[in-house]
Amino acid sequence: MQLDRFGGNKTRLARILFPMNIYRLLADAVVTLHIAYVLFVILGLLVVLIGRLLHWTWIRNPWFRFVHLAMIGIVVVESWLKITCPLTTLEDWLRLQAGETVTDGSFIGRWMHDLLFLEAEPWVFTMAYTLFGAAVLLTLFWAPPRLAKQQH
Repeated sequence: MQLDRFGGNKTRLARILFPMNIYRLLADAVVTLHIAYVLFVILGLLVVLIGRLLHWTWIRNPWFRFVHLAMIGIVVVESWLKITCPLTTLEDWLRLQAGETVTDGSFIGRWMHDLLFLEAEPWVFTMAYTLFGAAVLLTLFWAPPRLAKQQH
C-alpha cells in the first residue's frame, strides 16, 4: 500500500472520483480564498481608518468588526504557535494530489501564491502580524463598534 507524505492511502477510487485536474482546480480555489482572506484583513483595517475619518457609520457594524478582529487574531495566534496556516496545508496537499508542486501549478495559482507568500524570516511575519493585530484591536477603541442597546 502506497502512502503519501500526509499519511493517507492513495486509492484507485480517489483517482477516479477526483482526477488530477480537479485537484489543481481545487488548489487554485484554495489559494484564491487565501488571497481573499488576506485582502479582507488588510482592506478591513484601511476601511475602518478611512471610515472613522469620513464618519461612515457602517464601519461600526459589530459583525464586520468582530469578524475582522477574529480573522487577524487567528493569524496572530498561528504565528505565535508556529502553526502552518490550514489553507496553505490544504493547498499543498491538493497540489500533491494533482501530481504537482506550487511552482508547477496553473498560471493563476502560481501568480496568487507568489503574491501571497513573500520571502523573509519567520520572526518578521510574526512581528508584522502581531503589530497589525494590535492596530485592529486599537481601532475597536478609536472607532468602537455600535453595540445594540440592551432592552430591560
